[in-house]
Parts: sequence; C-alpha cells; structure tokens
Amino acid sequence: MNRINQKIQEDKKLLSIYFTAGFPKINDTVSIIQELEKNGVDMIEIGLPFSDPLADGPTIQESSTIAIENGMTTSLLLEQLKDIRKTVEIPLIIMGYFNPLMQFGMEKFCQKCAEVGIDGLIIPDLPLHVYETEYKALFEKYNLKNIFLITPQTSNVRIKQIDAISDSFIYMVSSAAVTGSKSGFGEEQINYFKRISDLKLKNQQIVGFGIKDKTTFNQAIEFQKGAIIGSAFISFLKNNPVSNIKEFINKIK
Repeated sequence: MNRINQKIQEDKKLLSIYFTAGFPKINDTVSIIQELEKNGVDMIEIGLPFSDPLADGPTIQESSTIAIENGMTTSLLLEQLKDIRKTVEIPLIIMGYFNPLMQFGMEKFCQKCAEVGIDGLIIPDLPLHVYETEYKALFEKYNLKNIFLITPQTSNVRIKQIDAISDSFIYMVSSAAVTGSKSGFGEEQINYFKRISDLKLKNQQIVGFGIKDKTTFNQAIEFQKGAIIGSAFISFLKNNPVSNIKEFINKIK
C-alpha cells in the first residue's frame, strides 16, 4: 500500500510540513527531512522551487527564489533524494508546478519519483480533466497519488468530482488568500471546515494555508484529518539551523 494511505489509516491527527527544496542552503534537503521525521512529523511536502509560484505567498516565493539562486533544479532534487528511503519511512510528497515537470518529461519524472520513494504529487495548476484524460494512468503505473486542492470557493459538485477521482487525501486550502497571509482562523474558515466535514467525502482532508502555530493547527484538525504548515516553518528555517527543528515541532504538537 502507498505510504500516504497507510498514514491516513492511522488513528491520529496528522502534522504535515512543507519546505522548499534547496532552502536555506542547497544541500539542506535530506537533513531537513530526517530531522522532521525524527521529531514526530507525519508527512512531508517537498516544494520544487519555481520562478512563478502563483499559489504561494511571499515567504515561500522568497524561499523559491533563494533555492533557485542556490542552484536547485528538478534533476538535482531527485539526485539528492536517491538514498532517502534508507533513512526515512514517512510519506514524502513533491509539490511543484506543471511547467517544470513538463520540461523534465512527465513519465521520466514519475519514474524517478518512484525510484527514490516519493509517494505523491501536488501540482496546483494541473487541471482535473487533463489529469484524468492524460496522466491518471501514468501516476497509477508508478503508484503516485495525485492530490488535488479545494478552496472555500470550490463548488460541492466539483468537490465531489475531485473526491471521486482521488484515492489518498484532498488538500483543503483554508482560504482564498495565498499561503502565509492569514493571522488566524475566523468564523468563516471554521464554517468552511464544518461544511466540508459534513459532506462525508470518501477521502480524508488535510488543511493547508494559514496554519502557523498550535492554535491554528488545533482549529484545522478539529474537523479534518490533519494540517500542513509551510510558511511558518520556512520562516523558522530562515532564522534557525536545521538542528533546531525540534524546537519548532514541539511548539505545535
């Protein structure tokens, strides 16, 4: 069974962490992953830096810019991860934009992901119908889960379409804003979390965007399976060595 599905079946709420590959230093990727697992994180999203990350806020955009300046590329990330399964067991997901993956070659990319032990992909700008007609079979060939995003503006009809085609979890964007721009969850977001929970979808949901501390993490997991922290963790990495990751995680869990 795919590691994501195994993890979701566990009787616990999940903490997922996002970071940008190649940030703050070009060779930090593996040590960050190892430290996150060692300190109790359940799942990791590895961001593939892109020059035009439309869904990301200024913190992640800045980390992408620095990572690219450091020399991070799709090929280099996959090379850095080639032995990751010798030391890390938790699910690993690559989040990237469609254009660089197309340039690399989708089949070649999926094959390399399977070889190094990647479990899933998040490609925010890959349309549902394009995935379904052109890439679903390819993802299944390499046992890669494709994770779709929904927002408060996504209609129930489309949410159910996404639920029908998904077989891991649904990435639930907490608000229409870009990542890292909210200070906390208000009544509007809480009502959204309840509404999606009441739909009784077959896939669990994990909430991302706007989660920065224990309070927002607990709000996000009240109605959903887990939550993803991105910008707050990247800000921490900007000002702390990788060896201090334990300090960040202990404040959340």
